[in-house]
Amino acid sequence: MSNDQTDTIELESGSRIQVASAMDSGDEGHLSPTTHSHSNSVYETRYQKSLRHYLTREALPKESHYRNLNSIVDGGNVRPTLDDLHNNTFREQQQSTGADPEAQAANLRGKVIKFGWIEGVLMRCLLNIWGVMLFLRVSWMVGQAGLVYSILIVIMANVVTIVTTLSMSAVATNGRIKGGGVYYMISRSLGPEFGGSIGLMFTLANSIAAATYIIGFCDSLKDLMKYYFDNAQILDGGLNDTRIVGTITLIAVLALAIVGMDWVTRVQMALLFLLIGSQIDFVIGFFMGPLDDLERAQGFVGLTSGIFERNIGPDFRTFDGEQYGFFGVFGVFFPAVTGIVAGANLSGDLKDPGSAIPKGTILAIGITFVTYIVYPFMLAGSVMRDASGNLTIFQNNYNTTDLLDNPVFTNESCSKSGTGDVCEFGLENSFQVMELVSAWGPLIYAGCFAATLSSAIASLVGAPRVLQALAKDKLYPGIYSFSRGYGANNDPVRGYILVFVISFICIMIGDLNLVSTLLSNFFLAAYSLINFSCFHATLIKSPGWRPSFKYYNSWVSLVGGILCLMVMFLIDVVTAFITFIVVIALYLFVAYRKPDVNWGSSTQAQTYVSALKSTLDLITVEEHVKNYRPQLLVLSGAPGTRPPLLDFAHTITKNISLLSCGHVIQGPQTQRVRNSLSRRGYNWLTRHKIRAFYSIVEANNLEEGSRNLFQLVGLGKLRPNIVLLGYKSNWAKCDRLELRSYFNTLHEALDMYYGVAILRVPQGLDYSQVVEDEDSPVVMNGNETTGAAVAEEIKRNQSAGQLSQDGTGSEASTPPGSPQAERAGTAAVTSEPSGVEALKRRASLANLYRGPGGVELGKDVLNNITTFRRKQKKGTIDVWWLYDDGGLTLLLPYILTTRSQWSNCSLRVFALANRKDELDMEQRSMANLLAKFRIDYSDVIVIPDVAKKAAESSKMEFDQLIEDFKAKSNVEIDKENEGVVISEAELLGQREKTNRHVRLRELLLENSRDASLVVMTLPMPRKNSVSAPLYMAWLETLTRDMPPFLLIRGNQTSVLTFYS
Repeated sequence: MSNDQTDTIELESGSRIQVASAMDSGDEGHLSPTTHSHSNSVYETRYQKSLRHYLTREALPKESHYRNLNSIVDGGNVRPTLDDLHNNTFREQQQSTGADPEAQAANLRGKVIKFGWIEGVLMRCLLNIWGVMLFLRVSWMVGQAGLVYSILIVIMANVVTIVTTLSMSAVATNGRIKGGGVYYMISRSLGPEFGGSIGLMFTLANSIAAATYIIGFCDSLKDLMKYYFDNAQILDGGLNDTRIVGTITLIAVLALAIVGMDWVTRVQMALLFLLIGSQIDFVIGFFMGPLDDLERAQGFVGLTSGIFERNIGPDFRTFDGEQYGFFGVFGVFFPAVTGIVAGANLSGDLKDPGSAIPKGTILAIGITFVTYIVYPFMLAGSVMRDASGNLTIFQNNYNTTDLLDNPVFTNESCSKSGTGDVCEFGLENSFQVMELVSAWGPLIYAGCFAATLSSAIASLVGAPRVLQALAKDKLYPGIYSFSRGYGANNDPVRGYILVFVISFICIMIGDLNLVSTLLSNFFLAAYSLINFSCFHATLIKSPGWRPSFKYYNSWVSLVGGILCLMVMFLIDVVTAFITFIVVIALYLFVAYRKPDVNWGSSTQAQTYVSALKSTLDLITVEEHVKNYRPQLLVLSGAPGTRPPLLDFAHTITKNISLLSCGHVIQGPQTQRVRNSLSRRGYNWLTRHKIRAFYSIVEANNLEEGSRNLFQLVGLGKLRPNIVLLGYKSNWAKCDRLELRSYFNTLHEALDMYYGVAILRVPQGLDYSQVVEDEDSPVVMNGNETTGAAVAEEIKRNQSAGQLSQDGTGSEASTPPGSPQAERAGTAAVTSEPSGVEALKRRASLANLYRGPGGVELGKDVLNNITTFRRKQKKGTIDVWWLYDDGGLTLLLPYILTTRSQWSNCSLRVFALANRKDELDMEQRSMANLLAKFRIDYSDVIVIPDVAKKAAESSKMEFDQLIEDFKAKSNVEIDKENEGVVISEAELLGQREKTNRHVRLRELLLENSRDASLVVMTLPMPRKNSVSAPLYMAWLETLTRDMPPFLLIRGNQTSVLTFYS
């Protein structure tokens, strides 16, 4: 084989692999003769087939499979799904549904500019940390705090920044970082609430900071004109000059940003060299010493041991009307070292943010730390604290007194206390000390210009990029238009203009001293959250927390976060509280909006850890009757099919007790279908603000599926104790096996010691054929699956349709007044309208539901569907506590009266008396019991004659119910019909019970026909004693043509107590 037909791959170990070039399609699956050399071993591949030939559908590990989580498609090569591999299914080639941002960037026209760690991070951090504070405030700090305290202040400030940088490095290296800098890191680590609040604050703070830096540049320029150009002015030498120069400078900075990051970098590189040159000028001037007596008279006397002794201790004084102490000086100096995020804010413009941010930021802190440590030594050893600058006094006493005792440095020539002629020069009084010490003063001014302009450029370039990332995430309304970028580098031009406008307004104000400390606090709040995000992610031990930067410690990060908060209050208490209020307000706003984002934040992981811990802790908590809560398992099917049943259950649990929806489907189904059903179920629950779990099981019938649900739903002690079913209205017409399955479900629940509740409403519960499926398409495994497609797949895979407890074709399926519309089985699904229209439609209770095709439902139908969501009219809840089941029959209606929907209803309690002559005693006994239970009631009614023989008309109605189920002979009762036909022996044996239930119906019609809700103890379905049709006939007799009716049977364990 020729050389041009082979590729050679060099491995890190020094090994070489020679691979054949691609052959034509006729030789697919074979390699031409070649050898693979590895560790001195040679392998012949002449007759070997390719790995792909054997693996066929298997895919080798590939970066593109993990880059974009919204799609597994990459250039036509799809990672096979589990169904593809395990079930031997075949999927047609699919197109990508989620575009890869990197691929999009590659297709943009123009030159894409990406920076390395030196020009992208190190240079920008140096420019920001070596800010104007270096030239104007370091000397003042030495004068106020002295050398020792100054070094301590520098060390403390850098401890905060280095710890924050270590935390930021860990966060930045835990996966790929995109544009948005600090906002991106915090939002992806702590979630959208914290990220959104910091992102907006960061944008505003940088916009105002750009103005403050430009105003600082203007002030330095005015000083230069004053001292070197004979007090030259543009207009008035004051505020108007600042406005003119500041506006021109701001326009120039904006033009530079719009031109592109490449030119920004070039300008900042030039400014960095100018900044370094000005510092070299200062160092040279220090070693040269004072050049004339005027410099000596102004306090620069050169390196002298006596000055060290005088300047080593503190001399805190009042400055600008404020008395400073150690922490006051610390608060003034700290903003000088807060430029550590200048590189991180441009994370989207870095070649490798994960490597560049830690390397560049840490090195920048190290370099600047050295200068901030060395310069105080140089200043403390060469410059006096106070000097009048009076050349005559200095020269007259130059030879007669010791240099340091010259009157020009004492109170004899100027006042140190602020009374009389105040000293104008010296460390304590002048901000131009570094210019005084330097070899050539104008170069120090140039350094000030470089520091202010570079910081202004960094702020004006960084803020729009944070805003752009924030706008893309749609956390706040009205800012999405700022997400659009222009050009190959996706430059946020709209953001530039917004920041320009904000900065321009601030420059017009001219004096921003009032907000300068607020800006520092905004930055500190972000640093604190960076530290906390690192601590939090490490604390919860999420498997996804795997930063490649290892030099961090969670507890050090926590200390760093606390230090940031402390510094906020040290700088200014009022602005610290303002910062807290702003952060909390923005946090609550984003939390209220509940943005639809899933970033795998540590707060999401914390939710899991907390839930797991609480569930495990619950195992060790002993159960007590006072802490009993009704925990419901509702056999609801798909949540959207029986809204009244779920609304009623949710009224009981109300987010403070367990609610779980059980859905039995006929299998087998693919996991893809089960996942889609689960997603749609939870989406429905979320939209309707019902907090519940949703479980799907496959089974041949309701009995088998319910048994599985009873055994599996729940975790530890967090598991249901009551089963709630809808009443099976079509029991007399449905298939008898279906009737037996429903009846046996009650037995299964009671066998497992569940309480059982059956709800019946006059209009029925099943609205699956009336209400449209409001779910939107779901993207799974790279494929968009609509509700119709899922329903169609279910239809193909099941033989008898969805299993339900109340059947179809009954009053539950088509409530009176429902619009009759043909639906194609279960597959007719209308996709959910999107955007503003959908939000408006769901804004009110009536618009939660729509008919097929999105048509409006009739008022009666809507009222029936939302009957348990609406406020009930004033009335009664009639509780027929017939038998002692542990008190559940009484507890549930009492809970209902505590809910707002039922607050207008009062309890009426009905009880049975053994004998008529005990009526008064039974009534007093029941009233006394209710009083001990502390349950309010409006009336207690004792029924004395429940055993009285029922009227003949009532008996005839009952006989008509069971007529079709009576066995004609004993031969008819075979194994197949056992339990679904009624024998003569059974009728005879249950004669008394039948009469009791018929009689109870007469009493119900007499007493509770106008009640808002009737609650009655559920008759016990005794095993091997009563058949399914006879039992259902009893329930039908009790509940037919009645208000909403709830039948309850506890598990004979007390749920009420009158002991404290």
